Amino acid sequence: MRILAVEAQIEVTDVLCAAALHDFLEDSCGGPGQLPLDKGRAVLLKRFGPDVLAHVEAVSDDKSLPKDMRKRLQVEHAGHATHAAKLVKLADKIANLRDIRSSPPTDWSLERRQAYFDWVEAVVDQIRGTHSQLETIFDSIYADRPMTM
Repeated sequence: MRILAVEAQIEVTDVLCAAALHDFLEDSCGGPGQLPLDKGRAVLLKRFGPDVLAHVEAVSDDKSLPKDMRKRLQVEHAGHATHAAKLVKLADKIANLRDIRSSPPTDWSLERRQAYFDWVEAVVDQIRGTHSQLETIFDSIYADRPMTM
């Protein structure tokens, strides 16, 4: 949310709410000991409205699918998302790459980090033209991707 509000000067409340909640369905619903997915959707709808729910759903993976399929579907579906969902997706990918660049998971090899950067670029390539400032930020981070240990 900070990337959108501060770095991109986005002021649309529904977009900022969706950014803050973008992982809610994936991380808090559908799994053991979590809210059922339909109840999680109902919570978002009741508290934040249909637009925020739609944006969050558009950037949420179906965790019941295998990881490689989820990653492939992100690339395939990114270009069909609403403008608001694309903004959230761009900011999320920027945040993820910054985190991996500055504090990579200790169990991620250089090759895994490089592959992640390349996969994120494939997603972002599908939503180019959404917000030039965010895309410039992304390109800068991607250019500084992990190349060697």
